[in-house]
Amino acid sequence: MAGDKGKALSAENSPTKKKRGNNKTATSKTTKGVHYEDERYSEDALNRMSERMGVPASQISHMLETLKQAAQDSDAIAKITDAYNGDKSALIQVLLQIQRENRWLPKSVLISVCEKLGVPISQAYRIATFYKAFSLTPQGRHGISVCMGTACHVRQAPRLLDRVKDTIGIQPGETSADEKFTLETVNCLGCCALGPVMVVDDKYYSNPSVHEIEQIVNACE
Repeated sequence: MAGDKGKALSAENSPTKKKRGNNKTATSKTTKGVHYEDERYSEDALNRMSERMGVPASQISHMLETLKQAAQDSDAIAKITDAYNGDKSALIQVLLQIQRENRWLPKSVLISVCEKLGVPISQAYRIATFYKAFSLTPQGRHGISVCMGTACHVRQAPRLLDRVKDTIGIQPGETSADEKFTLETVNCLGCCALGPVMVVDDKYYSNPSVHEIEQIVNACE
């Protein structure tokens, strides 16, 4: 009996038993606004990593999110390039599709596209900087353009631009911190009789007042 009892105790304390008991099922959780698919990225784990590495936990969290986003971008780029069968001549079409979906062309994305299509990065940069349809900096979800052409200029376009700048709080060529708006000035919109003119998401507004600009901006999601 004593031998049997000893065997039972030995089995209870065996490494296999302990390992089996500590084997938790990975779950999905959110830590301070960051979503993780594994328990090892919990807040406690981030703090332990922070102590060992001497790096703030927030920075580690950002690094993990960056890696996750890079993986997602790589998958998305692969789908787009595969749709064109990896054809080098489709470089512009691929970049246009990425621009439409992402609203800009990060350096990492350009490098990935060039690797998948087998074209030099210099070629992608020439295209991205030559065509106005592309942007190498983040663009807002809503584009606002104010015409500064001659016809609009003599009709107080600078004043209209000032009203727009004061309303959304950014300068021409800038994007708001929340990436909601990007403000640009253009030389001509082809509607001189309506000047001064502002365009928001392809909708034209003739000399809107401060109140009207506020209404237009507030209507943008």
